Amino acid sequence: MAGSSAVLEDSSLLSRLDRMLLPLERFMALISGLAVFSLMFLAAYSVTGRKFFASPMMGYVDYIEAAMPIIAIMGVSYVQRDGSHIRMDMLVGALKGRFLWFFELVSVLLILLLIVALIWGGWAHFDRSFDMTKPLWSRDSSIDVGIPIWPSKLVVPLAFGVLCARLLLQIWGYGRAFVLGLENPVAVPLTLTVAEQAMLEAEALEGSD
Repeated sequence: MAGSSAVLEDSSLLSRLDRMLLPLERFMALISGLAVFSLMFLAAYSVTGRKFFASPMMGYVDYIEAAMPIIAIMGVSYVQRDGSHIRMDMLVGALKGRFLWFFELVSVLLILLLIVALIWGGWAHFDRSFDMTKPLWSRDSSIDVGIPIWPSKLVVPLAFGVLCARLLLQIWGYGRAFVLGLENPVAVPLTLTVAEQAMLEAEALEGSD
């Protein structure tokens, strides 16, 4: 896997759980990518209609707003697993051994607290919007074409719920590495040197030939 980090695997329960969660994270990241891809077609359709037929796509802004949670949040757990989020690499790269694992453990614990709060708030927003007695099960809708808003609101607690599971696995991984003094723990992103990154990128290119 080419990138700034690598995730090791073995036969332990932690690693098996990590591999079980990964397909779901990849699927959610794929949905996020497809949402981005679809917006390109919507933009081309709207611009073409405005330019040549004086009739832009109705509800274009509504569709963008509905897709934003999918684009911004659906792939967040996969990125967390991969260690591709913005990180303080200059600081993290200077730490070694138990100091590094303790720093990572505290960081992930703080992230988990934030995500649990966001899940709570996100579900409350969804609950206020969803009503099975209303048309399209929605108490509110978009302004222009009346798209129900509750599906977009539901994306937030669902995506963050998967992220919460990923964070719990990483807390287990970093905690295990801290207690046992492991050099290369499994199920957590390990920072790679520039040389290691170049080697993995070369291997990825060779494999695609």
